[in-house]
Amino acid sequence: MTLLRTLKGWSEQGWIRSLDSAFAAFIVELCPGAPGVVVLAAALVAHMEGRGHTCLPIDELIADADAVLGWAALPSAAFGQVMAGLPGHADDWLDALRTSPLVAVDDGAGGSADAGEHVDADTAEHPPLVLRGSKLYLRRGWAHEQRVAGQVLQRAAVSEPVDIEAARHWLDRLFPPAAPLPAVDGLAQIDWQKLACAIALRARLSVITGGPGTGKTHTAARLLALLFALDPAPQRLRVALAAPTGKAAARLRQSIASALQALEPTLTDTPSLHDLAARIGPARTLHALLGARPDTRRFAADAAHPLALDVLIVDEASMIHLEMMAALLAALPPQARVVFLGDRDQLASVEAGAVLGDLCRDAALGRYTPATAAFVAAATAQVLPIEFLGDGPALAQQTVMLRHSHRFGGHIGALARAVNAGDASTAEALLPSTLGGPLHWLDGPAPSAVVRLALHGRPGAPGGYATYLQALQQRPAGADRATHEAWAAAVLTAFERFRILCAVHDGEWGTASLNAGIERALVAEGLLVRHGEWYEGRPVMVIRNDAGLGVFNGDIGIALRPFSVAAPGEGGANLRAFFLDGNALRSVGVSRLAHVETAFAMTVHKSQGSEFEHSVLVLPAAPSRVLTRELVYTGITRARDAFTLVTGRRQAFAQALARRTQRFSGLLELLDSAAL
Repeated sequence: MTLLRTLKGWSEQGWIRSLDSAFAAFIVELCPGAPGVVVLAAALVAHMEGRGHTCLPIDELIADADAVLGWAALPSAAFGQVMAGLPGHADDWLDALRTSPLVAVDDGAGGSADAGEHVDADTAEHPPLVLRGSKLYLRRGWAHEQRVAGQVLQRAAVSEPVDIEAARHWLDRLFPPAAPLPAVDGLAQIDWQKLACAIALRARLSVITGGPGTGKTHTAARLLALLFALDPAPQRLRVALAAPTGKAAARLRQSIASALQALEPTLTDTPSLHDLAARIGPARTLHALLGARPDTRRFAADAAHPLALDVLIVDEASMIHLEMMAALLAALPPQARVVFLGDRDQLASVEAGAVLGDLCRDAALGRYTPATAAFVAAATAQVLPIEFLGDGPALAQQTVMLRHSHRFGGHIGALARAVNAGDASTAEALLPSTLGGPLHWLDGPAPSAVVRLALHGRPGAPGGYATYLQALQQRPAGADRATHEAWAAAVLTAFERFRILCAVHDGEWGTASLNAGIERALVAEGLLVRHGEWYEGRPVMVIRNDAGLGVFNGDIGIALRPFSVAAPGEGGANLRAFFLDGNALRSVGVSRLAHVETAFAMTVHKSQGSEFEHSVLVLPAAPSRVLTRELVYTGITRARDAFTLVTGRRQAFAQALARRTQRFSGLLELLDSAAL
């Protein structure tokens, strides 16, 4: 078949994946007479899933293929040549798909009745493709989307009984009156944190979104205190904390513990928050929470084996992809309450779906109904401004956007706001080319300039990796185990002060090249001594979950000699990788870590859930579709005290701000389809 040969050629050129052309061949194997439209659509929907989309919008593809596919000139021209030999109207494509035995049609009325079943192999009994409206799905992606929408709508619509008088009493104690907050964008502020806690009492699912420093985990801690106070048997309340990565989970647990500790003196007439918080246990990655199994995408916890908990708080929800969200919601007991925290403006997940973005699409508008406004007034004594009232669906009534940043102000906050608004001129004006301040723009240098920054930082933004290596060289001689562990923790903490963040992995501006360059420079300066792949001081990032070892994708560790080894050894025979989860230190023998990479430089995607005193964002010289406003915003908001932008091409910054991440999905339609 000519079309299959063409698709094979596209995969050899790297325009689509080999998996995409192979899926098209599989379609032809199942149905040798499949029309070219169906074969091409199959390859494209697989390609779209690989790029983070959950579906292929047929009507938009036909109207503007370049906007949907985002291909460069050469593959775009090749696509146009193929299209010239196929029907040119969306209705023709949709008719061909509807009549194909390889496509199941979800009519929106009863088509999702089998979405709850487990889908194994794609067979004639379970067609590999599903068409809903004008959106084409891989069957697996369609099923995940149906499950997520069903669970979200069901949990958001469940009305939990609330003792308004008791809730008002405790909310007033947890959020004592303070000076009026400054207006934002001309709108009067109310205490959105207090409102978020009240809203979370009403149903079994709620979403709290907001930018850095708006107090998402601060609010979650007060919500926990509120739930403990209102529960007749708080000692039996089973609470779990989770996040997509180990670093984000550790930060969540630390933030919650600190906030609850600060509340303790003001709530002396309640059961000890310290004791209750201790029962929560450590925060876990979502994979660890659900019980990841080797060599399978299934988890130990599922609908038939639900998690044993009453309350689940999940941080960094923007990183949760569609399949993981489906698994998580399915594993929750029906009576459990789940609260998602996250910044809707950050990068979406690497895998398919932008679930938090879909859930929070209209969070800034509020769209609260009169019933919600009445509940808020009764529980918090606050009157929702008229601009936040409306007729939003059930999910909107359970979504709160925090709008005032208590921590993330100053120059970095102003830069993040300008970037988030797509205001390139203001953002560029905030980035001086002169050294000495918290912000700096290094435009058009060679990659070697990034290496120099990595070693010693810059004026106005001290740091660099020399700092953690100085701590490494201060290993206490003849120390006991506790002193050794304190030293290892100090090395890890020092390393976390600074990070190089890249937009891409490959090329001279990517993580692979910069990691190698930084490593060579540190060795040349005598700050590192390298013996083979593993050496003391090597920072590594785990790139694949390994539940057996207790390490998960995104965990950052440093190779160090263990307590029992007094002197340096050749190679990595005597080394262990040490990881810090909050205040807890753990280690794994480096010979057991098969899936790690050096982590002087990491991608912006991998940095989510982390915070550094000084972060350096590197944008490559070559144009790339990964350069988006969300990527730049996420890179900036990893910095706490200082931020440096390095661009291999000056125009890259403004072009990135002009490009928004778009994820094609049908989740919004499903969520909006259920009116109150």
